[in-house]
Amino acid sequence: MSMDFKEWNKQVIKEFRENDGKCGGPFEGAPMILLHTVGAKSGEERINPLMTLPKGDDIVIFASMAGAPRHPDWYHNLVANPEVTVEVGTETKKMRARVADRADRDRLYAEQAAAWPQFAEYEEKTDRVIPVVILSPA
Repeated sequence: MSMDFKEWNKQVIKEFRENDGKCGGPFEGAPMILLHTVGAKSGEERINPLMTLPKGDDIVIFASMAGAPRHPDWYHNLVANPEVTVEVGTETKKMRARVADRADRDRLYAEQAAAWPQFAEYEEKTDRVIPVVILSPA
């Protein structure tokens, strides 16, 4: 991961926190969270801003990494440590992550891609099946 990406994430996190969970630019109007995971190797807390698909009390997230050839680090972290913390708007919630099975994954990903076309582009850019993760209240 380059410093540019880390710096960009820091700016998005700052904007999220200064604007009650709302961000502009490519995230204008998008449902966003800050996902706190525990590093699978480091054991350190990691924070990633992510677009979501809200589903009642659950929050659906997508390990797209903008169509990169590999899964994002946060995905490996939550598979190793499924207990996560999520910032939604001005609230912080404890949640538990589970990877969606293929049928749920395909349905939820299609729903996200219909709402946010860049997710369809991410899928076209990569050969991997982009994992879909469902976060439920802990």
